[in-house]
Amino acid sequence: MLKNQVAIVTGASRGIGKAIAHKLAKQGMKLALVGSSEEILKVERELKEQGFVDVKGFQVDVADEKAVNQMVSSIIGTFGQVDVLINNAGIGFFKLVEETSVEEWRKVFEVNVQGVFLCSKAVLPHMKSNKAGTIITISSDVGRYSIANGSAYTATKYAVQGFCGSLAQEVREYGIRVGTINPGMVDSYFNNSEQGIEDKKDWLKGEDIADAVVYMASAPKHMLVDEIVVHPLVQQYPIA
Repeated sequence: MLKNQVAIVTGASRGIGKAIAHKLAKQGMKLALVGSSEEILKVERELKEQGFVDVKGFQVDVADEKAVNQMVSSIIGTFGQVDVLINNAGIGFFKLVEETSVEEWRKVFEVNVQGVFLCSKAVLPHMKSNKAGTIITISSDVGRYSIANGSAYTATKYAVQGFCGSLAQEVREYGIRVGTINPGMVDSYFNNSEQGIEDKKDWLKGEDIADAVVYMASAPKHMLVDEIVVHPLVQQYPIA
């Protein structure tokens, strides 16, 4: 069902985003991969070496409105369409409120919230014109409850949940579907931690989140999967 559709994946340089890119490529999708560093071009080469030729990397700051708009225009010029947007780019850290600087607070909001807003806004005219499209944002389970030492990150995820809920109501008449995937603990590079270490062996993997993306994106056109919440079995978490 996803074959030959075009997807934008932000934060695709590593971790969850890279796993999503590989999974969607195997589904036969054409991919625009977005990352803030040159590492995104390595992912593009890696996929092409595996035989996935319809892949193009874009080194873009998702919090930069002009750069995002130019990127989406370039993607439409290259592939002719955008069917699916995966807002995956995100950063986070753990600190007490009184130890969190204004600069740290601002930066996490720029990437986690403003990036979702700008990328979603940029694809909307095209999707509205086509009367179809899917926007999926990789949020977090902390968008449903709060945790200590995570005020900035948690606040961004609550903001993302609210934004996506409102956007879904605005665009449903155009055949555009909006949903969030809210994972618990994932073996990734979050907060500059290592991936693949022993302490994370029972956590979710990037591939698990990629499977959820495929499920949400490939749902029949008349069907909206607006939220997926997934946790590793070992995780203890509050009831929302």
